[in-house]
Amino acid sequence: MIDKRTLSEWFNLYSDDLKHYLVYRMGTADVDDLVQETFIKVINAIDAFQFHSSPKTWLFSIARNVAIDELRRRKRLKWLSLVPDFSKHEPEGGEMPESVLGLNNESALIYKAILKLRPNYRDVVTLRGIKELSVGETAQILNWSENKVRSTYHRARKVLKEELGGILNE
Repeated sequence: MIDKRTLSEWFNLYSDDLKHYLVYRMGTADVDDLVQETFIKVINAIDAFQFHSSPKTWLFSIARNVAIDELRRRKRLKWLSLVPDFSKHEPEGGEMPESVLGLNNESALIYKAILKLRPNYRDVVTLRGIKELSVGETAQILNWSENKVRSTYHRARKVLKEELGGILNE
C-alpha cells in the first residue's frame, strides 16, 4: 500500500518531468491541468500499482494516456464545431438543411461531403462523429462488430479528409 508521503514524493520528483513530456506531446505549454489529471488518475489507481515497473514509468504511461484522451477530446470538439447539429435547427417553411448551413460555408462543405459518402460511411460518421455515440452503441445500432465500426469510421474520416482538402486536419 502506498501512502500519502510516497505520493507527495512522486509528485515532487516527477511532476516537472511529466510537465515537460506533456508540453512536447501536446504542443502547448498549458499542461498544468493534464499533470494534475495524471496525478488524480494515479491516486484513483494506486492500488493497481504492483511495482513491476518503476513509479516514473507508470506515471509516464498514465500521462501518455491522459494526453491521448485530451487530444481525442480536442479533435472531437473541433469536429463538432465544424459539423452542424440539425436537431438544434428546426427548418421553417420547408427550408432545406443547405439553407440553414448557408451561414457557415465550412459546415456546408462538410455536410455536402458527408452526403457524398457511401451509406455505411455516412451512417458511421453521423453516429460516431456527429452524435458522439460510443463504438458499442454504434455497433449495436448498425448491427456491426465493434471492430467494423472502428475501421469503417477510420476509412470514412479518411475519405472525408481527402474530399475536403484539409478542412478536417487529423
